[in-house]
Amino acid sequence: MRDWHAYNKSLIKRSEILFSFDFLHTWDKETENMNQKKVDRHFVYPNSFIIVLSYIKAYFHIPYRQTDGLMKAVGRELPDHPSYGQINRRMNQLNVKIESNEKEKDDGDYVVIAIDSTGIKITNRGRRMRDKWNVKKKKGYLKIHLAVNIKTREIRSLEVTDERVHDSKVMCKLIANIKSKDIKIRGAFADGAYDTNTNYAFLSSRQIVPMIRVRRNAAVSERNCSSRNKAVLLQLQKDWKKDTGYDKRWIAETAFSPLKRMFGEYASAIRFKNMVKEI
Repeated sequence: MRDWHAYNKSLIKRSEILFSFDFLHTWDKETENMNQKKVDRHFVYPNSFIIVLSYIKAYFHIPYRQTDGLMKAVGRELPDHPSYGQINRRMNQLNVKIESNEKEKDDGDYVVIAIDSTGIKITNRGRRMRDKWNVKKKKGYLKIHLAVNIKTREIRSLEVTDERVHDSKVMCKLIANIKSKDIKIRGAFADGAYDTNTNYAFLSSRQIVPMIRVRRNAAVSERNCSSRNKAVLLQLQKDWKKDTGYDKRWIAETAFSPLKRMFGEYASAIRFKNMVKEI
């Protein structure tokens, strides 16, 4: 049963983080550190301030000029205000990383992850515009690949690719990105799109239990690694889903719902590398 009081507090906390002005306390020190080894023109605005502007722009889906105007209106106590051109350049220069502030524990410092992907449009053009201008060429879409801790439902790893990259090609990279020494992955849930010998062999080499649904026509073969042959035999049983806990794989999909509800289903950036940073 959901704890609605705690859930409501978490929703309020999101806005507190979005409009946090903590960067004011470290403005001078942070810019001084950033400019220590800089030879040409020095930085005036710290990265923490640019990150807050990035949050605002992505959350409200507003252009750079409106981001500039919003900050000038609500940030009258700021030492200085960047122009929209500066905001654009600095945002696209940020080195964005997925990090966690809490040490995760699950049955003796072991965690179980669920992996899945979803699509994000690269344009907000609606059906009416396509029909009006007779747009037949599709611009494609981006794929967001996530690895989620099934206990805390926190995103542990994220990769962004175009629609031509198959899901199975990203699984190894998602797991390799989870580099924390305090986290040991015990198992990985995934659907049939990740059923490849490469993924099974990779998981086995890292002592991670593969809980991947095999294809319908899968069979035991000498060309398969031993862990995949074992999975094929196991899934011939009637209650294999309950025995392996495969029904928890849906938890990966719960990360996509709030992501799209809060930030929308499209990216506003034009270049691929900037789309990746926006997402």
